[in-house]
Amino acid sequence: MAVRARERLLTTAEELFYAEGVRAVGVERILAESGVGRASFYRHFASKDALVVAVLSGRDERWRDWLRAAVDGYGLPAVDRPLAVFDALAERFTRDDFRGCAFINTMIEAADRDSAAHQVAAEHKASVTGYLDRLLEQAGRADHAELAPELMLLVDGAIVTALREGTPEPAARARRIAEALLARQPEPGDGREAVRRRLRVVTGGMR
Repeated sequence: MAVRARERLLTTAEELFYAEGVRAVGVERILAESGVGRASFYRHFASKDALVVAVLSGRDERWRDWLRAAVDGYGLPAVDRPLAVFDALAERFTRDDFRGCAFINTMIEAADRDSAAHQVAAEHKASVTGYLDRLLEQAGRADHAELAPELMLLVDGAIVTALREGTPEPAARARRIAEALLARQPEPGDGREAVRRRLRVVTGGMR
């Protein structure tokens, strides 16, 4: 019974936080919609902040599991798997319940970088970047450590733009940019400078 109460709190809070924002949803609303009593709430969570952290931690694991499964499901060779991330995002953006990135949304609301919620959200982004890095390394990219944060930037940009435009098209645009980056092989010497040169070509020298 106690486990079910905790699960109801987490499920209800996640749905409400994602749809309406962390600040907009109070404990009373979560209790009312979950059907869990106040005493039971505080047996599981010391505060609303603790609930937020638990929600984000669970969502982080499920989101990364989804992305890995989606990319694996395409059955592509290793060299094509980094771009498949954007195909998976395009599918995600078509869902009726898509409200952007729960982790970006949380970092905006919990602007204090030292807050537990902000740190969990930032760790999620670092973990996704690490996954991109592994995909690039498996694809044979010697410059994987430099390219992974660039692809992460495209992932985040696609998510925010898809929310703004209400269409999955930003995933396709981000994929084309990523494809242009990957088409240019790393140059000998300074890997970071090679990445900078590639980006200047892709962006047309924009500042």
